[in-house]
Amino acid sequence: MTLPLALVVHAHPSTDSYSHRLAATAVEALNGSHEVIVLDLHRMAFDPVMGASELDSYQRGNPVSEQPLRSQTELVRRAETLVFVYPTWWMGLPAILKGWLERVLVPGVAFQMDRRRKVRPALHSVRRIVGVTTYGSPRWKMLLVGDGGRRVIHRALRLTVPHRVERVWLGLWDTDNSTATQRDAFAERVKQRLESL
Repeated sequence: MTLPLALVVHAHPSTDSYSHRLAATAVEALNGSHEVIVLDLHRMAFDPVMGASELDSYQRGNPVSEQPLRSQTELVRRAETLVFVYPTWWMGLPAILKGWLERVLVPGVAFQMDRRRKVRPALHSVRRIVGVTTYGSPRWKMLLVGDGGRRVIHRALRLTVPHRVERVWLGLWDTDNSTATQRDAFAERVKQRLESL
């Protein structure tokens, strides 16, 4: 029996970070019920910058030219579950993750443009979109500024899936002031929730 693919995209530069621990927790929770592939963007030295020639190709409708990007787009096309693990910085996604979304979830992968230039979703395999993040700020501040990362992961990315999709959001607010006990409890919550997928 072939297991469904869970693609875990992680964005934090430090291997000893709490975010790294949460990514490992996600992988552990999904193993067994899913084939799990991790894209650790910093370990991969992913370049988040879309250059001029790549933008030109994007605008001409043939955006993916580099082999590393092509292999990542194939993983996205196959994935049933997309899991994003990252710290919230400047009220949103880390630059490396935002760049990954811009360079990998392109026309022909995440969406199609019809003849009238209307966007049509193209991620037919995706059944779940999961966000796991830490916030330095308390929850009320993130609500005040609109929680940019959650908006991108849960709303914008949802528009690339042509059917109903389960959305899971797991956030630890005010992490800068959290205790070890609170961080342990959140990691356990992540584990239990992802095991239930």
